[in-house]
Amino acid sequence: MTVESVNPVTPVASELREPPLAGGGVPLLGHGWKLARDPLAFMSQLRDHGDIVRIKLGPKTVYAVTTPALTGAMALSPDYIIAGPLWESLEGLLGKEGVATANGPLHRRQRRTIQPAFRLDAIPAYGPIMEEETRALVERWQGGETIDCTSESFRIAVRVAARCLLRGQFMDERAERLCIALASVFQGMYHRMVVPLGPLYRLPLPANREFNRALADLHLLVDEIVAERRASGQKPDDLLTALLEAKDDNGDPIGEQEIHDQVVAILTPGSETIASTIMSLLLVLADHPEQADKVCSEVRTVTGGRPVAFDDVRKLTHTNNVVIEAMRLRPAVWILTRRAVADTELGGYRIPAGADIVYSPYAIQRDPRSYERHLEFDPDRWLPERSKDIPKYAMRPFSVGNRKCPSDHFSMALLTLVTAVLADGFRFEQVPGSVDETRVGITLRPQRLRLKPVPR
Repeated sequence: MTVESVNPVTPVASELREPPLAGGGVPLLGHGWKLARDPLAFMSQLRDHGDIVRIKLGPKTVYAVTTPALTGAMALSPDYIIAGPLWESLEGLLGKEGVATANGPLHRRQRRTIQPAFRLDAIPAYGPIMEEETRALVERWQGGETIDCTSESFRIAVRVAARCLLRGQFMDERAERLCIALASVFQGMYHRMVVPLGPLYRLPLPANREFNRALADLHLLVDEIVAERRASGQKPDDLLTALLEAKDDNGDPIGEQEIHDQVVAILTPGSETIASTIMSLLLVLADHPEQADKVCSEVRTVTGGRPVAFDDVRKLTHTNNVVIEAMRLRPAVWILTRRAVADTELGGYRIPAGADIVYSPYAIQRDPRSYERHLEFDPDRWLPERSKDIPKYAMRPFSVGNRKCPSDHFSMALLTLVTAVLADGFRFEQVPGSVDETRVGITLRPQRLRLKPVPR
């Protein structure tokens, strides 16, 4: 399927329809209360009302897109930019000058600055660090004590990102600070997205004070990283050096705020999404021991019994499919928003300039129209002979077009390596007190996953 085949003929303005309005809204909050109460079910049910559906978040009308074809068309169209409730809620963290939130020429220039660090031929250089951090994880778990999957997943995600991309010896204390702060910040930003009651979030309430403290600590952490690099006088070949030496379109050094926002964009969203995915993979290994055994068998066939190395990753096809299937059923990024920059159409519906559009990878990746046995964990659905029947945009965990995640190869290499090493070393069992229900915030992850690693 191509984008052209989604809308082969653009309807004239008089033929465009207004999307239907979803039922169940209430005064003042609109559908925000449903989105806050059971967001995954709410977004998944919207497909029953049409390809595009209007919902109300407070007084604001938002357009929800429910089909893979139309989300692909939107991602590749210049009529839509990164904006809307999600990104507005994230501005306090990501700022307006980082690659995650910028648009237009600024975004293109920033992509050119950071892209070399994520080129396919650059990834093998990060292999030794990924191996070292993954093996350190295994060594910590050899005693068989109960593991807190949240803190452990954040620790490896943050340390790998910092050591590979910023060349920082990111100590556990800072990883813990980031983990604790991110939990508060992302939860608070999620509430601000679904229930946009702006002035109330400035009141000196305990939840607001906790959010503000966590946000301040995150920004202080980034300032420490940048200041330490400047003071050292060192210029290693890494992403932070590239940012400190980057020029704007006039040939002048980029501003301090842009450097700050770029480092935030490297450390925080990436750490949050990778950590959330590692947690979901740990849950998979515990809940599907037959898949864990298959991964272990594949690893030992490839390695001949030696420790897994980064160079083995590309040969671990089933392990890779386990990672993809985990991301399908439990995507870290479950909701995304865009904004129309001009009066336009999508799927025969009228989309006015300035309209905010929302869509849910979670809902799209669990759509029974796209997947047989859509709720079943089945890594073999990604074998070539079966994946060809899956609609083109029904599984795009790193997005498409000019907003495609630049670190997709980096992330997949790390996730596959971590899954292979852990499945080769342990069987996992949930322990009393573990809560594997999905925690919904800006990202998805198990609520409070506690596992006992049993050495193989």
